[in-house]
Amino acid sequence: MINEAPRIAWLLQGAGAYYQPIMSEFTRLFPQTTVFTASWSGFLPGFEDSFIVQQVGKMKVIEMTRASKGYSPSFTYLSPGIVGQLLQFKPDVVFSTGFSIWTILALAAKVWGKWKVVVLYDGSSPGVDYQGSWLRLSQRRMIAKSADAFITNNLAGKAYLTKVIGAKENNVLARPYLVPHPKTYSQNVEDPLLTASQLQHPIFLFAGKIVPRKGLDELLQACSMLQKQEYQDYTLLVVGDGWQRQELDVFVKKHNLENRVKWVGFVEYEQVGAYFQLADVFVFPTLEDVWGLVAVEAMMFGKPILCSKWAGAVEMVIDGENGYEFDPHKPEDLAKLMSRFINNPDLVSKMGETSRQIMTQHSPESVSKFLAEVVNFVLDSKK
Repeated sequence: MINEAPRIAWLLQGAGAYYQPIMSEFTRLFPQTTVFTASWSGFLPGFEDSFIVQQVGKMKVIEMTRASKGYSPSFTYLSPGIVGQLLQFKPDVVFSTGFSIWTILALAAKVWGKWKVVVLYDGSSPGVDYQGSWLRLSQRRMIAKSADAFITNNLAGKAYLTKVIGAKENNVLARPYLVPHPKTYSQNVEDPLLTASQLQHPIFLFAGKIVPRKGLDELLQACSMLQKQEYQDYTLLVVGDGWQRQELDVFVKKHNLENRVKWVGFVEYEQVGAYFQLADVFVFPTLEDVWGLVAVEAMMFGKPILCSKWAGAVEMVIDGENGYEFDPHKPEDLAKLMSRFINNPDLVSKMGETSRQIMTQHSPESVSKFLAEVVNFVLDSKK
């Protein structure tokens, strides 16, 4: 059973907006919770002061090389001052993200501090698994032996943790924990596109950074194929910005897609909801993503999902029920799937409702209850 009023520390390298709904709900269950972070930009509207935040030092990400179409190998510096902060806070349980310096330090000091450590691993992909690095794998295998539990969003993450780095099967709990909350997304957006009558339905939505890893290039190739097949009755709405934008804009003009592709540009996190509402189908053509919260967000808004097989969130897509899985390296397959929605508009509402039903099981409230079970598990363990 849970000890009386357990003290919980969360070590989040960057306490991103997507963590705030979860932390808000979790703190309702465990009032003595503090989030320690190296990067904090403030509370989202509606979540003000819903949990305690303590910033410790600064975060510096050192990119070793730039990958062409995947995650780039990197090293993240975090302040060692976290140990002193934890010893002062005296937590019963520490949740720490990934195989970071803070995770290593929390594990190194756990006998001294008498706390349990739960490691959060978002998911598995080649760019973050480092299966070709003896040094990284050795470090992770040591962490696997010392951690009291792991939680991961998907079965792919569990397979990596158990089969590659040797975590005990019973100590790895797989369940989507990075999930959205409707309150996060304001509808107060002034954009002519939101009321533009010239937008052709179905409206396909892409939302994310415009960089090669996100697969917008491959999505536009699919649009070019639809153009050659004389499909005109659809719109691709592109929300986001990035260094590849100019290059892809040239592609759009070269292939006469200006009437099909509408560039929105950068949108604040809490305002993206307006575009989810406008869209009919969400397209996630990523070439590599350990999770992909944006696809889960679209499901919360009741949208069918066209999801890359290289996204961790693809496990949330039931092929043929709430969307389809595809390989973005084969844009001709994506074009065929997009044409299904153009030819059969009734699929939008049918599959969208299935997405909505799936997400009733994955609210921040249900995640918080799951995390409470994790707290129970590690406090009851004799390790």
